[in-house]
Amino acid sequence: MAFLDQLRRTFSKKKDKDAYLTGLNAFKKKTDEVFSGLFEEGRVVDEAWLEDVVIALLQSDVSLNTANAIVEAFRKAIKVNHQRVDDTLKSQFMEVISEFYGDFPLDVMMSATGPTVILIVGVNGSGKTTTVAKLAAKYKREGHKVGVVAADTFRAGAIDQLKLWAAQIDVDFIGPDNQSDPSAVLVDAARYAKAHDLDILLCDTAGRLHNKANLMAELNKMFRVLDREITGAPHAIWLIVDATTGQNGLNQARVFLESCDVGGIILTKLDGSAKGGIILSIKHETDIGVIFVGLGEKLEDLVIFDKEAYLYSMFEGVLYDNKNTSYE
Repeated sequence: MAFLDQLRRTFSKKKDKDAYLTGLNAFKKKTDEVFSGLFEEGRVVDEAWLEDVVIALLQSDVSLNTANAIVEAFRKAIKVNHQRVDDTLKSQFMEVISEFYGDFPLDVMMSATGPTVILIVGVNGSGKTTTVAKLAAKYKREGHKVGVVAADTFRAGAIDQLKLWAAQIDVDFIGPDNQSDPSAVLVDAARYAKAHDLDILLCDTAGRLHNKANLMAELNKMFRVLDREITGAPHAIWLIVDATTGQNGLNQARVFLESCDVGGIILTKLDGSAKGGIILSIKHETDIGVIFVGLGEKLEDLVIFDKEAYLYSMFEGVLYDNKNTSYE
């Protein structure tokens, strides 16, 4: 049970452990339900049992391809031969999933000569504008000089919303000045950022239906004008995915990856979703990892994704003997 013990000890020292346990409560209830009985001590581990694990993963909103791949990796690790569930097997299961996900660190290449530009993209209703505000608050707390850009010129409400957030957080706001072209707004924002020595420029964009070629093509124009104003910009493109959309979020990620160099995914509304398995699917099927997760409505509830905290919160009620709830 070495891996499980190590994971529990590591989790107990994490500053965001309470946020994960609370924020992933809906998902945890789902995994508790669908994995119920699978890891009871002494249960026979055979092909039928492995098929039940696949089904449980599917019910946790892991895609079929990913669920099959996880179970195949687990089958190889344990060399199924009528084993029975015990602490060692539970530990092997968690270790396989951890290794299966791998690592995807948050790595923003900060510009050495000017503002670092981060472009936020996603479909309508995914939570882009609120996420821009939460990111601005995070970077402001870390001591950066931050600007936010309202480049969603199709929705007046988004502009007003971001302007209010900027005033509340006390960061610079750049919005449209009678322009309807979002690329023109980005040009103004880039020039403003250079003139005012901003460290980070966070750019909100209009929601794009991932199956609308003209809207997706417009992104390429944004990339060109930004790079013309600030060499190398945008330095990061982050895709916002609403966790409650489940496997549709995986489809969104695939299409956006065809149109732009997405460097990471921010999964919003995870606190209200039982579909947290999408995190495993996105990483496996796109090779792009989740870098932030939204675990609540407050500004500070956007936290850096932590694989260990995620896995512990997901399986705490399934793999651990909860007669002893101590983390030590």
